[in-house]
Amino acid sequence: MSRIFLRAAAVAFASVAVSLLLTLIVVPAMGFSMSRTVWLASTVCPLVLAWAASAGNFWQTDRLQNAHRDLARAHAQLAAAHRRLSEKASRDDMTGMLNRETFFAALDGSRRKSDRGALLIIDADHFKRINDSYGHLTGDEALLLIAGAIERGVRSGDVLGRIGGEEFAAFLVGASEPEAKHIAERIRREVELIRFRPDNERTVPLTVSIGGISCGESATVSDLMRAADRRLYEAKNRGRNLSILDRELPEAA
Repeated sequence: MSRIFLRAAAVAFASVAVSLLLTLIVVPAMGFSMSRTVWLASTVCPLVLAWAASAGNFWQTDRLQNAHRDLARAHAQLAAAHRRLSEKASRDDMTGMLNRETFFAALDGSRRKSDRGALLIIDADHFKRINDSYGHLTGDEALLLIAGAIERGVRSGDVLGRIGGEEFAAFLVGASEPEAKHIAERIRREVELIRFRPDNERTVPLTVSIGGISCGESATVSDLMRAADRRLYEAKNRGRNLSILDRELPEAA
């Protein structure tokens, strides 16, 4: 408020100075004498009118600026909240990985940017036994351990998602076939090395089966999923705790 008062006072005194200057020029030029009334009118009128008008204007301007700042702050907070909600909606609540829908959207987007890479489908072996023997809360603990092993096995920039109850997927951005095989085997070993002891006595083994496919230039997301699923079923049928990766689909796929 004091800032508004000072600014209005400055405008008022400037108005008085201009009024006196014009009075000294105009009144004598019109043949009138500089009486006390003329001096008073030239001083008081602009002082009162200019101060009142400028103070009101500055006050309104200040209110508008404050309102604009409050609005900008609220907009920024709303945008941040929207980003947080959007991020939360795209993530699996338990593991923090992308959920199924978001993973496939990200996979499709990555495929549009690059024709190189590989898709891995990773499924926890015999997981129903853990849930049946120890309960679903213990099963969730095992899933978190498996998710952590998968994250350690991939590279920075690879896309991870939980696409089913105990099924995960990884898109290895730009990976060649040898690189993808190496990463798939590293994930398998990371899971195999977990020492899971749900009853604090004996260790319950955790393993995963992995099916993968290198991305062909013309392959769609559906093509890649079907091919990776076939390799996953093959790994399951061959005894589990196995990773099988195929070279890219033929052009006709």
